[in-house]
Amino acid sequence: VAEIGDINRFDSPRRLMGYLGLVPSEHSSGNSVRRGSITKTGNAHARRPLTEAAWNYRFPARMSATLRERSEALPQAVRDHAWKAQLRLNKRYSQLSSRGVHHNKVCVAVARELAGFVLAIARQATPILN
Repeated sequence: VAEIGDINRFDSPRRLMGYLGLVPSEHSSGNSVRRGSITKTGNAHARRPLTEAAWNYRFPARMSATLRERSEALPQAVRDHAWKAQLRLNKRYSQLSSRGVHHNKVCVAVARELAGFVLAIARQATPILN
């Protein structure tokens, strides 16, 4: 979050994903469009923790007692959103893996979706100042 800075400067999750370099590169000519690997043009210091966190979605979603205690101070809406993210990202990892997608691509896809959840929770937790 410190590397991203002011989260309100991103008007959509796609902009944040682009800033992080979690969008596919594109090679196009005429009617032909080919998508390649991620661009990596964004902030590597912010991208790496997301991709490393994505590896944890290999395991079933759960919440330890310690994490449950720490999250009690958060608003219920934020906790619900975070749990929804846990379930959805775990399901996404499982679905892509079962389709035979390479594990590195699966992690990048999950990290991209995780970035969207980070943006949504950050907007929900902090008021927008004008």
